[in-house]
This record gives sequence, C-alpha cells and structure tokens, in this order.
Amino acid sequence: MTLPDWIVISAYLVGMIALSVFLGRNQQNQEDYFVGGRKLPWWAVGLSTMATQTSAISFISIPAFVALKPGGGLTWLQYELAVPLAMIVVMVFLIPFFRHLELVSVYEYLEDRYSPAVRYFVSMVFLVSRGLGTGVGVYASGIVLSVCLNVPLYITILLIGVVTIIYDTIGGISAVVYSDVIQMGVLLGGILLSIYYAADMVGGLSAVWHQFPLTRRSAIDAALGVGDGSAVPFWAFLIGGFFLYTSYYGTDQSQVQRELSAGSTAETKWSLVFNGLARFPLTLLYVAMGMAVWTVYDMSPDFATRVPFEKPDYLVPQYVLYYLPAGVRGLLFAALLAAAMSSLDSALNSLSAATVRDFIGRRVSDPKRLLLMSKLTTVGWGIAITGFAFLVGRISDTVIEAINKIGSAFYGPILATFLMGVLFRKVNTAGILLGAAAGVVFNIWLWVTQPGVHWMWWNVTGFVVASVLAYGVSLVWPLPYSDKIDNYVLHSAGHIRKEVRWIPVYVLLLAYFALILYGMYRLGTIG
Repeated sequence: MTLPDWIVISAYLVGMIALSVFLGRNQQNQEDYFVGGRKLPWWAVGLSTMATQTSAISFISIPAFVALKPGGGLTWLQYELAVPLAMIVVMVFLIPFFRHLELVSVYEYLEDRYSPAVRYFVSMVFLVSRGLGTGVGVYASGIVLSVCLNVPLYITILLIGVVTIIYDTIGGISAVVYSDVIQMGVLLGGILLSIYYAADMVGGLSAVWHQFPLTRRSAIDAALGVGDGSAVPFWAFLIGGFFLYTSYYGTDQSQVQRELSAGSTAETKWSLVFNGLARFPLTLLYVAMGMAVWTVYDMSPDFATRVPFEKPDYLVPQYVLYYLPAGVRGLLFAALLAAAMSSLDSALNSLSAATVRDFIGRRVSDPKRLLLMSKLTTVGWGIAITGFAFLVGRISDTVIEAINKIGSAFYGPILATFLMGVLFRKVNTAGILLGAAAGVVFNIWLWVTQPGVHWMWWNVTGFVVASVLAYGVSLVWPLPYSDKIDNYVLHSAGHIRKEVRWIPVYVLLLAYFALILYGMYRLGTIG
C-alpha cells in the first residue's frame, strides 16, 4: 500500500460521514430516521437493495468460488436463477399489504393479523439471525482487509464498525440508501477495473475464456442436492432459492424497510423489478472477474504461492495487492470497504427499527425522545455486532456459505408466517407459532444430522413444515374469529383488479427467467 492508496481510502471514509451529516440534518421523527419520510426515489432504493446483496463477501468469495473452490466454477450463476420469480410473489402478495398499512417494522403486520406474541417471536428471530449473520460478515471482511492492508485484524474490524456506526446513526435510512448508491458505484468500478487489468495481462477476454478450465465452464449442475454430494445442485438452487429470495425481499426487515421508504407502492415495485433484472448481470461480472483473475493465477507461479490452497478467498485481495497500480489499488480496497459497510449499515438500521418499534419504544409517544432512542439503539447494535465479530470462528467451508446457512434455517418458516396470514383466514396464532417453531427446529435438525441435504433445501422444508402444521393446528384448535382479520387477508377480486396493469411486468420477469436459464445452458456448449 502506498500513500495514494491511503489517500483514496481516507477520502472515501470521510466522504461517507460528511454525506450522513448532510442527509440527517432535517430529521424530526422515527419516520424520517427509519423510512426517510417515505419519499426516497425508486432507483436509489433499488440500487441500495442491490448494494446490500453485493457485500464484501461477494466481492471476495464469488470469484474465489468460480476460480479455485473444489466443485466451483460457473455454477455460481444458479444462485441467481430464482430472483425474478421471487420478485413476482413479493410484488403481488406482500408489498401491497405493507405499503397500505404504512409500516415501519414489517413485523407490525403480524400483530395486526395474529397477535403480539407472533410479532415478538418473528421479530426476535430476525434480530438474532441478522445480528449473527452480520457479525460473521464483518469478521470475514476484516480478515481479508487485514491481509491486504497489512494491519492487525482488530483495526480492520474497528474501521468497518466505527465508520458505519457513525454515518448510520447520524443519517438514518437516507444515509444508508444514498451511501449504498455511492458504494454500488465504487464496487462496480472495482469489479470492472479488476477484469480489465487481469484480461490485459493475459491477452484479452478471449484468452481468459479459452484458458479457463473446461471442467469449470458449465453453469448448470443438474443434481438434486439430496445425498448426491453436489455443492451447487440445480434443483436445490432453483426451488430453494425461490423460497429464500421471496422471504428475503418480502419479509426481512433489512430489505422491506427500504421498500417502505419509497414514495409509493408503484415505486416500491419498480425498485424490485430493477433488482429482478439487474442481479444476474452483476453476478456475471463477478464470474468474469473470477475467470480473469484465475487466468493470471494460472500463468503466474509466484502469484499462486500467495494464495494458500485452504484459503481461496485470498485470491482477489492478493491479486489487487500485487498486480494493480497505486491509486487503483486504493480504489479496489475502498470498494471492499464499501461492500462491507453497505451490508453492515443496512443491518444496523433495520435491527434498530425492529428493536424500537417491536420492543423498547412501543409505549413512548414523544417524537424527539423516540428519535434519540432510535439512534442510541443503532449505536448499541453497532457495538454488539462489532464486538461479536471479534469472537467469530470458522463456521463453514467458506464464509459466504456460513452466512447463507444461518439465513436458510429461518427464512422458510418466516415466509410461511406471512404468506399463510395473507392467504388463509383460518390460520390462527396458536397454529402459526407452533408451525414456525417446528420449521426452525426441523431445519436445525437437518443441519446437524443430515449433511447430505443441501442447505438450500432448508428454505423449502422450513416453509412446508411451518405451513402444514400451522394450517392443521388451526383446524383442530380454532380460535374465536374476528372481523378485524379481513383487513389483513387477501381479497382476491379487488386485489386482482389492482394487479392487472402490472401483468406485462410480471410476464417480462418470467421471460427474463427463461432467458437466464437458456443462457446458462448455452454457456456449457461454447467451446
């Protein structure tokens, strides 16, 4: 690292804090702090959502998976297959309810539909799972940045944590969204520069493709993911991914909170359409980056010795450190910081929103006091997650799998809690509590005792177990019916009329899914 590199990184960090001060200067209440006064533009919400998806873990681990991970290669593209399909379900069945109710915490819907107990249970599941997953992410990013910057691990963890806490606490969701937009630009610039320099070193993109191992070029692994040992089974990623992404975009506070910040239901839907269309091209760039850097790795024995076999995630950082010029190198490490902070800032704001709205602030009515409480809660979560990052050990073969496993244990049951409430009047509090708890326990049992079942299936099993048990218990243990429930259950005729004008958009997403599938098949046939 040279002086120009440190200047680039320092300027970026100072700029993030300055932006938060500017955006947070007119905050008056919780709505301003947590949902930006419900007036953020759809394009900013869409880019911010995608920036959260493209974490520092993605920047590091996806290229490493493509290039070096045993069983890896272009099959990583299967992760993105179900995104357009999931967006349709979120846009049709979930977002209209949440926008109509003008929620801040998405879990407020569960109290209105079921009872406070259901709200507390699901919100607590979110707080625990998101807090743990975010701590793992900060730890992973800190390790790689520690190696890159040649500083102790505790400094990089503190750098990520402290700067994010400052700008998130000052600026709220507006700072999160607009900083994510900037971070997305920095990240894209970093990916493109990495591809450009690597391809230039080996003779161009054509040379990259032809030198990349034939065994890693197939984008589809037509396995089931049950007892076959596949790391990336097609059917698990298609079906399990559908439930995962529907739950993530439609019921996870860290995502829905952004969707509630857009100016209208239509703008929220356009932000989701943007993500449904843009995520796959972004992943293609990550894959291209992995292929290009692998070619440099293959042609440079000295470079290969710097990437330990058991630590493939060192591939990209070592490439940046030793092969990119000063200044550009600083931009790439700023991109890594950007990606790490874009994931942490979203988690902090959403964890604070769920904590204050669902638990500690329910009996507080003074807007100024609630705003102060919200900011202090953000600081508290920031300290807790940063502290947890110091305690995290190795959970899985790669860090990105660890984070996905934590989420997949919970996403299915949580999705069942919302969708069963929206679609079925008969489902009651007792049924959904028992169903959701059973779904989580079943997934943990699979994790501990059934290693042959790929973790992507947990999103399906959790949903199915929770849904079936919730409906069955509600039938044999009916509770008094309330007309109030009608306000929170889908009314088919009126709802369909509102959705008619969106049918061309839904058809577009379906066609896009088919195009992705065809393109992935064709990749395996190109010589």
